[in-house]
Amino acid sequence: MASVTLKGNALTTIGNLPSAGTKAPNFSLTKNDLSTAQLSDYSGKKIVLNIFPSIDTGTCAQSVRQFNQEAAELDNTAVLCISKDLPFAQARFCGAEGIDKVEVLSDFKDGNFGKAYQVDFADGPLQPLHSRSVIVIDQDGTVVYNEQVAETTEEPNYKAALEALINA
Repeated sequence: MASVTLKGNALTTIGNLPSAGTKAPNFSLTKNDLSTAQLSDYSGKKIVLNIFPSIDTGTCAQSVRQFNQEAAELDNTAVLCISKDLPFAQARFCGAEGIDKVEVLSDFKDGNFGKAYQVDFADGPLQPLHSRSVIVIDQDGTVVYNEQVAETTEEPNYKAALEALINA
């Protein structure tokens, strides 16, 4: 289990993020049009998984904006912003914010993504939402970078994630 905090209060996740050098676990997530997205849909691309509790919080929303602005401009790259928010809420946010370079995906149906990537909170007020994390996957489906953000109210290290993406 990973130890993180929410406004300084200790929380744990159900496990640890996939390690660099391991194959990324498959997933099945829901797109805004209610169709299904799987890891294999992005085969041959570099992938950023921007994982967070809810798009309706300031820090989570900022991570979507920031990745929309920076990482999405890179060639052969998919930036997937993942939470358990309903696809309708995700679509509303993206429409209102002009977000069009990242893909928002929902784990609301069965939560299998959170379990496979070990990002669900195991305790605390945000249980069973996803903890704030970033995972970068190379074109061969191998994890090359991961970050479990230590304080849930803080943003991820965009610079480190983007450097890992560029070097993947």
